[in-house]
Amino acid sequence: MGKGRSKHKQGPPAPLDESLITRKRKPEAIPVQSALRSKRRRGGAAKGRVVDKKGKPTANGKKDLKGKKSAAVSPPARGERKELFDEGSDDGIVDDEFGAESGDEEMEDGRPSLKADFLAAESDSDVYDSGEEQAGHMFSEDEDESDAEEKLTAANIEGLSRKLDAQLAHEAAEARAELEESAMQTNIAGEPKPHILGDPDDGDDQAALAAPDVTLLRTRITDTIRVLEDFSNLAEEGRSRADYTEQILKDICAYYGYSEFLAEKLFHLFSPQEAFSFFEANEKERPHVIRTNTLKTGRRELAQALINRGVTLEPVGKWSKVGLQIFESQVPLGATPEYLAGHYILQAASSFLPVMALAPQENERILDMAAAPGGKTTYISALMKNTGCVFANDSNRARTKGLIGNIHRMGVKNTIVCNYDAKEFPKVIGGFDRVLLDAPCSGTGVISKDPSIKTNKNAKDFMLLPHLQKQLLLCAIDSVDHASSTGGYLVYSTCSVTVEENESVVEYALRKRPNVKLVETGLTFGREGFTSYRGKTFNERMKWTRRFYPHMYNVDGFFVAKLRKIGPTKAAAAVGVKVGGATEDEGNGVDNDDVPFGGFDDEADKALMEKAAKRRLKKKGINPKAVVHDKGGVVTAITEEPEKSNSDKKPEPTKTVGPAGGDANGGSKKPANGAAPSPDSASSKKTRSARKFEKQKQRKSGKK
Repeated sequence: MGKGRSKHKQGPPAPLDESLITRKRKPEAIPVQSALRSKRRRGGAAKGRVVDKKGKPTANGKKDLKGKKSAAVSPPARGERKELFDEGSDDGIVDDEFGAESGDEEMEDGRPSLKADFLAAESDSDVYDSGEEQAGHMFSEDEDESDAEEKLTAANIEGLSRKLDAQLAHEAAEARAELEESAMQTNIAGEPKPHILGDPDDGDDQAALAAPDVTLLRTRITDTIRVLEDFSNLAEEGRSRADYTEQILKDICAYYGYSEFLAEKLFHLFSPQEAFSFFEANEKERPHVIRTNTLKTGRRELAQALINRGVTLEPVGKWSKVGLQIFESQVPLGATPEYLAGHYILQAASSFLPVMALAPQENERILDMAAAPGGKTTYISALMKNTGCVFANDSNRARTKGLIGNIHRMGVKNTIVCNYDAKEFPKVIGGFDRVLLDAPCSGTGVISKDPSIKTNKNAKDFMLLPHLQKQLLLCAIDSVDHASSTGGYLVYSTCSVTVEENESVVEYALRKRPNVKLVETGLTFGREGFTSYRGKTFNERMKWTRRFYPHMYNVDGFFVAKLRKIGPTKAAAAVGVKVGGATEDEGNGVDNDDVPFGGFDDEADKALMEKAAKRRLKKKGINPKAVVHDKGGVVTAITEEPEKSNSDKKPEPTKTVGPAGGDANGGSKKPANGAAPSPDSASSKKTRSARKFEKQKQRKSGKK
């Protein structure tokens, strides 16, 4: 009988019947053992007055228990348990319990009755009969477990441990075999090998039909990646890795919409699996991030103000103390009172990184060579606490309007906005403590913001852009003051992930300017730059540069390199040709600006420079033939056109000039043919005040 069964099935006690009392249901020892255990549980005065069959008192029934221990403790046989559950109904079970504990009266055969005990403690006996009456185990399974535990001794514990270890190893092997079998079945069911590489003749039709069948195309990309990851085991016979690479590039172009040129360039930057993650990340929008303007408020105060306006946000990461990531906003982020007051600016998280690497200090002179729209410039000023001087330059005049607007809105007071070509800066002004060059690039790291990059970039762009970036980087190096007590640093960054625009440009600068060296950026995360790529080997310190990918850090793709200028730039290096005896001004540590930068040969370009000068004069309305050039091709003076011969001139009537500058008849002084005075004549070049002074002088002398 299970535990608690009598409590749930037992009803009110039935009237005692003599036939039930005299019935023998259980072995002879069980009622005596039950009575002893009941009295021992209840305690009291009856605890020490238990008598056996002969009438002799026992101490808590110990004598009786010693002789009948095996009978009382051993579990009932299997057949008896079956009778216990199968025989009779619930009433029979109740009668059986009552028969065992019907009272304390002595039966006909001499056994004591338990009637008094039952009536005295009805609730206790119920609980006791359900659980504690069974000294042994109810089921055979319990017996086996008990026997196993009793047999577990120091002698056989080692064998049992080996048995358990073997069992666990067998289960692990079965699980591993099952996984391999499922993978093989999946491989067979999908049939990737026949579908990955088709016939070459079907390429055009397959590409045309691939766009609508997106599911099949994605499945084929996944299967091809799996083959490339385990090429030796999964590749088809007679197929090379180049065949699979060509196929996956076609599928990527069809699925994601890239041009073949750009897809191949980006694919080779990563492993096949990571390249797939990169292309997937470019299809997802990056989180909206704002930067707190510490010149006006703190991040905690700004976050609380935006939360009160229904904005869901959190810190952008442990690496930034001013960034907030926006998940949901009930109001436009560019129209809140906090935005208009300049408490924050909308800025991508990756744009924080170049400024953090630059690490500007207070009271320094810093140049931002490509400043618009002003996120990095205002961050620099905030880190400098509006001290020192920041030169914010941008070559696009239209973009400087937004730059000026953000500077005023953010409360920046130490910035000068200028509109120069960045390549002119070593000659415009130099001697900066730090220079930030966020160079124009192809934008392969911000494809999620501008999907048109997938198709509008070609091989020509990746030749022109690196050439421009190399020129800008050399100019930035020459603009840094190597003798700065606090600085002398330069940060080069791009929003591109290609090697041609990043490591190759930095390597070129290191070769052309041996007076600079790479240093650590100080950024706490990011992947190391390439020291070798597809047969090209770069400087071993290139590992100190940092690369940021959207699929790894959920930020825009970015590249950051930090250089330090350790010596002045030689004049020969600045010109690009050997200059005999030309040295740099070592006194102030600033490059010699007397030597033109770029290394142009004026003699070779003299004809082109003269043509350009004539075109400029024509645009200004000046006759190029009336211009005198010096040896360097620079305009020095403008002379009058040579007068025509007397034979070509027409005779003019003689007129008397009156006091007021007119003729004797009071008319104004005009040429005979009525034409306006020539702009090249001497009188047209005189100012109005000079002519007035001459008239007054003539009037005083009395000339008529």
